[in-house]
Amino acid sequence: MPAPSVLNPAPLTEALARLEDTGETDLAGATALFGARGNNLDRLLTVASRLRDEGLARASREGIITYSKKVFLPVTQLCQDRCHYCVFVETPGGLLKKGIPTYLPPEEILRIAREGASLGCKEALFTLGDRPENRWPVARQWLDGHGYSSTLDYIGAMAELVLTETGLLPHLNPGVMSFAELQRLRPVAASMGMMLETTATRLWSERGGVHFGSPDKDPALRMRVIDDAGRSRIPFTTGVLLGIGENDAERADALFAIRASHKRYGQVQETIVQNFRAKPRTAMQNETDLALEEYAAAVAVARIVMGPDHTIQAPPNLSELPELLLLVRAGIDDWGGVSPLTPDHVNPERPWPELQTLAELTAQAGFTLRERLTAHPAYLQDPETWLDPRVAPAVTALADPVSLLADESKRVRPAPPAARGPRPRSADQVAVVVAAAPPVDRAVADGRSRRADRTVVSALARASIDPASLTDADYCSLLTARGEDLDAVTALADEVRSTAVGDTLTYIVNRNLDSSLYRKGLTDDMIRRLVEEAVALGATEICVQGPIDQALPGTAYLDLAAAIRAAGPGLSLHAYRPTEVLDGARRMGVSVEVFLEGLREAGVTSVPGTGARILDDGVRAVLSERTDPPVDEWIRPLVAAHRAGLRSTATIVYGHVETPTQIVAHLRRLTRIQDETGGFTEFIAMPYVPFDVPSGVRAVAGEGPGLESSRALHAVARLLLHGRIDHVQAAWTKLGFHGAAAVLAGGADDFGGLLLDGGIWPEAGAEAYREATRGDVQRIATALGREARERTTSYALVQRGFA
Repeated sequence: MPAPSVLNPAPLTEALARLEDTGETDLAGATALFGARGNNLDRLLTVASRLRDEGLARASREGIITYSKKVFLPVTQLCQDRCHYCVFVETPGGLLKKGIPTYLPPEEILRIAREGASLGCKEALFTLGDRPENRWPVARQWLDGHGYSSTLDYIGAMAELVLTETGLLPHLNPGVMSFAELQRLRPVAASMGMMLETTATRLWSERGGVHFGSPDKDPALRMRVIDDAGRSRIPFTTGVLLGIGENDAERADALFAIRASHKRYGQVQETIVQNFRAKPRTAMQNETDLALEEYAAAVAVARIVMGPDHTIQAPPNLSELPELLLLVRAGIDDWGGVSPLTPDHVNPERPWPELQTLAELTAQAGFTLRERLTAHPAYLQDPETWLDPRVAPAVTALADPVSLLADESKRVRPAPPAARGPRPRSADQVAVVVAAAPPVDRAVADGRSRRADRTVVSALARASIDPASLTDADYCSLLTARGEDLDAVTALADEVRSTAVGDTLTYIVNRNLDSSLYRKGLTDDMIRRLVEEAVALGATEICVQGPIDQALPGTAYLDLAAAIRAAGPGLSLHAYRPTEVLDGARRMGVSVEVFLEGLREAGVTSVPGTGARILDDGVRAVLSERTDPPVDEWIRPLVAAHRAGLRSTATIVYGHVETPTQIVAHLRRLTRIQDETGGFTEFIAMPYVPFDVPSGVRAVAGEGPGLESSRALHAVARLLLHGRIDHVQAAWTKLGFHGAAAVLAGGADDFGGLLLDGGIWPEAGAEAYREATRGDVQRIATALGREARERTTSYALVQRGFA
């Protein structure tokens, strides 16, 4: 249970005074505010209520508290974790005694979902234990026997089934997911969620802690899932569980961690503040429930930390009905999901309040109860960003067009037969949705299109004869094409792609290493272990980037390369960007040419061309805060590398402050380098991602490009670079699987690297924990009608079977 708060009145008095003056608090202040009781609690609740009301007014939802009408789908009660307070999880023997199947079968899932739909539910909440196949052989056997690779694979298939057959909007709570797993599930989920619960690592790492022995309850792991949901642009629900042994400082830390993630990515659509309730048959059955005033103070602190515009939720069944009025005073604006059909399977001893009763209690507090959808209104304002195209129509069809809450007069409907494909057997068949462009209107080539933009029509007519022959003005017009015009541009680019490189979708099995870690954990022994692991996993390339510590001599670049080469003599070593080449040469006091020769002798076989950003000094200064070299200085080592026999990638970062003219000038500069050296193997277009850059840069550069801008740029790159650079890569770690599939349907031909993490030290590489699989590439290739083929760094096809 929580360590007792030390009621030192001075910090609490100061924190309250600052709060009442500014409406804000810091970590220390929030820690103190958790101790508010009596009159101090009244003061705290007053501020929390005021902040909530300010946010509702800004959202044009004055006086409204929301809920979601849902049906619970307890897919499996097996779990690999051993949380001391959980009554939901069962053992295989316990399930057998109760006659509960290992996994709820599809027909039972559909039966419950259809009954929920008939009662007016709009949300299907998939709840389950974390990866039970890792602990229980019976779970692994069931999945294998039914054709599913994992529990998450089954969840994806069932979400697709429920969405298609009933129209209910899936909200997935499957626990810890990798970046790639989030990407696979996104096409079949309107939203997802996972409780952070706490950032108190000691409760997980120390024997006796409530999460000890639970691999998925590592706070760092759970925060990474929350961050990756933001990177994946998924409306995400998280929250804290209070009363499980954490202290006030740890409570504050958890809320600030959620706030920091949401501030960076914008994905946290609601923060749940859940109170511990002791349950029989658990290790904590004799512990004391979180006290009411303590809980109310925590809810109020959550409102203050998260701010007036955030949604704060308190589950209405975990408090006595009269206590709900106090929670409204504490600043909540949402009751969460309430089911008219199924119990709260996680808290079965706490029945849901009747909706009429909940509405009456909400009215007593001075508010109106309104139904919302599982994706909150803020995310429906920009569905292209936050909802996958496969699920977006089902969500928006149920929304009130003005408030973007649920239209309570509407009922969910199954997908029409014309919109259905074969019933999916597994998530592998549904996890990738390709925004494929329609076939090119051949009238464009003849100048007979009825589209209004004649500039685009004329440019495409000429590009269909000679793609690389257009003027800069032509390419600029194609970059700004949208709608049907953009579809025509991408369709022509896809035809050019097919002619140039055929109908394969290539990828490389590689591993990243961050050279800034050299001698700081990345020792020669660790390098050997990581490289040997990568080879065992099937890698053919090691990619190395990052400036080596200034305390080390410039020869450290060569030493690191030599250590990798010694550990993996048969691997391609793709190492060091132009900035690192310049740094190494400077620190060794030699010319760039001499330094590059040293890299070759140490085992480097190619160099990454990253760091190009936009080849315009003004734009580069904005994006890099003047840390990148000028354009000519960046180009110099790249050209020297080509002349030394080291081929490279060509790159661009787009979607910030640059103009179409500057993009075209960048591509033209690459063609001139290629004409001079022939050293580029591929072109990689990387969208500017605001949460990957410092806040000062983000303030100037904006929110990044949309999918249409990405489709246009990749298509124009395919046309303009035709005959010079054959391969165009989809930067899937920045575009996501759906975005990557979309640009692959419009000119790109390569998926890039799988970015293996391994198990020894995943964090040793940049973009750690964003790992794809051969299966991911195969699914996209199948959707595109192409053949997935593994390649080497130089684009030679690897002659081994697809695994």
